[in-house]
Amino acid sequence: MSARRVSGILAVLMLFLTACGNEGVDGSGSEETVEGTVTISAAASLTDAMDEIAEKFMEEYPEVQVDYNFGGSGALSQQIVQGAPADLFLSASQEHFQAAMDEGFIDEENSTELLRNELVLITPEGSDAVTSFDGLSEAEQIAIGTPESVPAGAYGAEALESMGLMENLEGAFVYAEDVRAVLTYVETGNVDAGLVYRTDAETSDKVEIIETAPDDTHDPIVYPAGMITESQNPGAAGKFYDYLQSEEALEVFKDYGFVIE
Repeated sequence: MSARRVSGILAVLMLFLTACGNEGVDGSGSEETVEGTVTISAAASLTDAMDEIAEKFMEEYPEVQVDYNFGGSGALSQQIVQGAPADLFLSASQEHFQAAMDEGFIDEENSTELLRNELVLITPEGSDAVTSFDGLSEAEQIAIGTPESVPAGAYGAEALESMGLMENLEGAFVYAEDVRAVLTYVETGNVDAGLVYRTDAETSDKVEIIETAPDDTHDPIVYPAGMITESQNPGAAGKFYDYLQSEEALEVFKDYGFVIE
């Protein structure tokens, strides 16, 4: 075989290998670029864990900016259905998450049950006004999330109803826009007690966990997560959605007290 023919074969081979090496995720011949802003609508109880997860994600994908819209899951679901910009939704309520799915904003194939939590009764640090669920009748004011829009409030109302306490306590309730507001009311001593998720209570050294609501007094506290079908940045949103289910992200959730599905 002539040297000229060998050189030609080698040139063709090099072109083939270069093309293979440049083939990207999208099969277009160029590496997929992950950049831009990802907007996450997330339950307020996820605030601390999600802030840490976003920092880790942005270290891996420095061209992506992760922005959050934290709040009560019911309000967030309504915002999404009404067209508020969002790329992912993490809810503390299956009901409010399902509402967004029913309206076509989330596909089942792009959703997952990510986490679980527990409901606890808390009081201000050092207070002895309330020492148990049964002792809530001694409280002048009890903070609870608005049940219609705040999942923690709905779980709390369900638990108190199950325990036969709801009717006698209704005059004492101070309703809050999300579970973090409940925590603040208790931290500042503006109320005698409150109902929050365990993960919220464990972020504060100004409250005491008095008692955990038995599992059989309320529906399971499940956090579903899903991608918005009309995401403005589906590439980056998909990367973040996958990252939420990675071992690294799940370890962060566990550190904050969440139970992994």
